[in-house]
Amino acid sequence: MTNIKLNNPTEKTQNAVVLLSGGLDSVTCLYWAKARYATVTALSFDYGQRHNSELVAAKTIAELAGVNHRIIDIDIAQLGGSSLTDHSMIVPDGDADKFPNKKHDVIDNDAIPNTYVPARNTIFLSYALAVAEVTDANHIVIGVSSVDYSGYPDCRPEYIAAFEHMANLATKAGVTGHHLSIQTPLQQLSKAQTIELGLSLGVDYGQTISCYQADSHGLACGVCDSCALRRQGFAQVGIADPTHYQSQP
Repeated sequence: MTNIKLNNPTEKTQNAVVLLSGGLDSVTCLYWAKARYATVTALSFDYGQRHNSELVAAKTIAELAGVNHRIIDIDIAQLGGSSLTDHSMIVPDGDADKFPNKKHDVIDNDAIPNTYVPARNTIFLSYALAVAEVTDANHIVIGVSSVDYSGYPDCRPEYIAAFEHMANLATKAGVTGHHLSIQTPLQQLSKAQTIELGLSLGVDYGQTISCYQADSHGLACGVCDSCALRRQGFAQVGIADPTHYQSQP
């Protein structure tokens, strides 16, 4: 079981902003931050994604966790370039071998999949940076991973380090000696380890929605890349998958 550890007792007096999509990773980060910091502000985005079910989940989860929650409206969809915002593009399946009865647009593991949304994490972190300044937060928490993820360039440790460096150059907080950090508690964790961490913190994963193309009721497709990674994680932990699917894949 993965355990939470405080690096610095003074963190209990500090504040944090958590990027909350409503999915498995971000909700784990929310509970991780709640256990670590004095106050937490959850930040979600209505950015023109394929469905709003994840935002409904994020709102419910933030209420259950008892944290402040803000939803920012930005229209990334008008830029195109991603199957998560452009309905004319096909969301690729995550694992053709597991679902032989369906038609597949299989992800090339050596390429960045079309579910990558151009500059999304940079845009989200920039908003989080502004919220951190106005809420006197010392930390921004984001659920990126270098282990179980879809190959997005803005999930890499090098990117996070570069953004943190920029944040402390570009803000009043940074230049007046109030260091801002970007926390990535899941960076070196597999999906199974992430689930173990969340369970130790009391996360109800049945409330989360990770699917790239969930329906209006929040039911997951079961075949996209995000669903495949999620299902694999629960299988590796050895517990029942609490995800609500559109149909049994």
